[in-house]
Amino acid sequence: MEFGLANTNFKNQLKGSNWELVTTPIYSLNTITILAQHIHYYINGINVVFNGGNLDIKDAYGFSFASMSSQAQWDTFLAQFWKDAATFASHIEQMPEEKLQAGFVDEKHGSYQRNIDAMIEHSYYHLGQIVLIKKMVCNA
Repeated sequence: MEFGLANTNFKNQLKGSNWELVTTPIYSLNTITILAQHIHYYINGINVVFNGGNLDIKDAYGFSFASMSSQAQWDTFLAQFWKDAATFASHIEQMPEEKLQAGFVDEKHGSYQRNIDAMIEHSYYHLGQIVLIKKMVCNA
């Protein structure tokens, strides 16, 4: 067993999933598609910063996405999600130690390390929701 590997991840939970399952509403909870798009939105926003761009992501837009209406749309989204998540991980792997301690865009945002840690925590929070919602939809 390798240390540092999680028992589950977004890919394990979403790969091969049916778009009807992931768009099924349960009570007033966000759907699986909305939660996956939410995390992707933040990954993309941080990737822009990693590439030297501006931090343009806003919490107000973090859950505003067009609905998915086909398996093809869902599969296309997932392919982009995996690609952008791999880019995010690659940026972190290649980041020099001194950059991790550097300020992230603006002093109020803390360091790169703080923002990377926050993204990991944020992702696992919503991954937990996805796991539970998936169980609820499958048992409904």
